[in-house]
Amino acid sequence: MAHDHSHKGHSHAHHHIDPEAGDARVAWAIAVNMFLTLAQVIGGIFSGSLALIADALHNFSDAIALVIAFFARKIARRPADPRMSFGYGRAEVVAALVNYTTLVVLSVYLFYEGVMRFFEPEPVNGWMVVWIAALALIVDLVTAALTYSMAKDSMNIRAAFLHNVADALGSVAVIIAGTAVILFNWTWVDPAVTILISIYILWHVKSEIGETIRVLMMAAPPELDPEEVASTIEDIPGVSEVHHVHLWSMQEREPALTAHLVVDAAAWADAEGVRASVRQSLRDRFAIGHATLELEQIDRACVGSSRFGHTEEKL
Repeated sequence: MAHDHSHKGHSHAHHHIDPEAGDARVAWAIAVNMFLTLAQVIGGIFSGSLALIADALHNFSDAIALVIAFFARKIARRPADPRMSFGYGRAEVVAALVNYTTLVVLSVYLFYEGVMRFFEPEPVNGWMVVWIAALALIVDLVTAALTYSMAKDSMNIRAAFLHNVADALGSVAVIIAGTAVILFNWTWVDPAVTILISIYILWHVKSEIGETIRVLMMAAPPELDPEEVASTIEDIPGVSEVHHVHLWSMQEREPALTAHLVVDAAAWADAEGVRASVRQSLRDRFAIGHATLELEQIDRACVGSSRFGHTEEKL
């Protein structure tokens, strides 16, 4: 059954960047981060600064997050095949989950580091650290500028973007901490700011990761109310009841539905017409383009079936 994919009724601002241009932006962001990583590692080795090498690792983790996002975008555009009949779109959702998970690990580690440093403050080489962090911040801002508009439309890019935000905040923290050491000799600022950042990142991940998990768990899209969808189907002339309704997201912003329609005896002669109007209504009202509808005669309908999900009938 051919589906037309022009059902993006509610996704007004999406796809304003064509895929290749999007790929190019992500590729540039990766290149900038890789270049900075290399520069910092070399600088760190020659100056003996651990801070520089630690910061290089940060930017490297940024680059890796972007690499994951980049390949996920590529994979997601592959057409469906017999083994992957739903297509590859969820590659982006999986990538987002991977990147959010590594962010959690990173944040917990930052928190731990911050707490440990409270008890054993490390000497900070003020000026040098500040200059390096300033350079890192510029790279982070360039990365953010490249991916910002794409992050609004894609949880995949949003996860990589959040890695970048975390990194940018890290650079800001280093600048503040370095300045505090130079001006007031306050060593406690560094761990304090580090802990605050780790909490901030975790808070962000908490609000974002849920949607990623819900897509993978086949939950109904957050913007659609399953009961409203089922009632809309039942309001269509000829439909006496609907059951075994499954409403989920094929991938981000691509709702799908399967359901059994019980058709009135009087309307059974035009059962296909009833099915067509249900399909049209789902597309127009909820932008559900993937709908698989099974028809049942009213006197042969499943007995005692559940409205949502699938319960096996007792024989």
